[in-house]
Amino acid sequence: MEQNIAIQVKDLNKIYKLYDKPMDRLKESLGLSHKKRYKEHYALRGVSMDIRQGETVGIIGTNGSGKSTILKIITGVLNPTSGSVEVDGRISALLELGAGFNREYNGIENIYLNGTMIGFSREEIDAKLDGILEFADIGDYVYQPVKTYSSGMFVRLAFAVAINIDPEILIVDEALSVGDVFFQAKCYHKFEEFKKMGKTILFVSHDLSSVSKYCDRVILLNKGEKLAEGSPKEMIDIYKQVLVGQYAVAEEEHGTNLLDDEEISAKAAQKAANATPRKVGDGHGADKQGETGGSEQRNDSAGYEDAAAETLEYGTRQATITECYITDDKGMHTNAVLKGSRFSVHMKVAFHEDLPAPIFACSIKNALGVEITGTNSMVEKSFLEPARAGAVMEAVFTQEMNLQGGEYLISLGLTGYEGDRFAVYHRLYDVMNITVISDKNTVGYFDMNSEVTVKSIE
Repeated sequence: MEQNIAIQVKDLNKIYKLYDKPMDRLKESLGLSHKKRYKEHYALRGVSMDIRQGETVGIIGTNGSGKSTILKIITGVLNPTSGSVEVDGRISALLELGAGFNREYNGIENIYLNGTMIGFSREEIDAKLDGILEFADIGDYVYQPVKTYSSGMFVRLAFAVAINIDPEILIVDEALSVGDVFFQAKCYHKFEEFKKMGKTILFVSHDLSSVSKYCDRVILLNKGEKLAEGSPKEMIDIYKQVLVGQYAVAEEEHGTNLLDDEEISAKAAQKAANATPRKVGDGHGADKQGETGGSEQRNDSAGYEDAAAETLEYGTRQATITECYITDDKGMHTNAVLKGSRFSVHMKVAFHEDLPAPIFACSIKNALGVEITGTNSMVEKSFLEPARAGAVMEAVFTQEMNLQGGEYLISLGLTGYEGDRFAVYHRLYDVMNITVISDKNTVGYFDMNSEVTVKSIE
């Protein structure tokens, strides 16, 4: 294993035997069956990855994609069917509620139990105890059996133990979703401290905003296989396609490394404002990969080559977004908007088939790919009607610009429900950039337009 690699996974497979009846399992265990009575289910199939020291790496994927399984193998909770895992550094893991805790013991006893399992002496745990109790902040409940704890108290204690034993590698699997907002803020602040200290963090979460904000790199799993790895923005865009069944990957592309997109954020920040309306494709028909698309489309219309360079386009093409542009409060075409003014995002749509209830959507991300805000016609209750084949419609999203000054990316979509099935007709991620011009930036993403008054009371 290379010197700067903290975790190295090679050709990892995890196979479970699925039996139709308990009796079949018993017959096989006793050697009474001479034929195969089980089906093989691959929880992981040929997964390889390298996690470098000091990286914060996210693992995302749908339920059943193998995220928790690979973490359990890395931490030694599960054994792989084949393949290898090498770890360089002391691991502290927060995999799931209850992992490593004895529910009959009280909180103090569990702290010593976990510390001893990791390899600390009682004297070393004594030195860390005050820090653990202060971080957990569960008061006298620490002297009660943990089986009496609420889920929130349980995760507080578990996380406090995990991060206060001075790990070199921290592994977290969704456990933070249980804590309250104050505890989550405390945990993420600790994440930032760990990153500054050069610790390695492996992070599994369905919270895509957190993945985008904290991770240096993201690995996307799907049905037990590594689909791709790359920047958070790139992987989250692909993951959204996977969620709606719109990502078609060729056989030879499995495990594709998409780390060649390091300049995406820089490009986004440098996109020039251009007032020319964006023409999108030819407005009809499938792309070269078929009706479901799933490929990255580069729609280099005149004057919009840079803005289009990272556009991700997919959908069934039963209706297509044919044009999009931005206007300011005077109705002028622009990509630069003054903070505090009103602006509009326009999208024109051509319908090629009858659709029962199309939904027009618009969202705004920052240059790192964090989704800041968005809305759609269903949420706003502005259009709840069917659309006929041959119709052309324009949706206009008029809003007040309260984002901080800077560069942002606009994504557009046309979706809908066909019975209980959610359908994506056409999506364009990062199709336009918008520059917010401001002479006053407050803290965070939004300006709450506060009025501050100070007066003497004596």
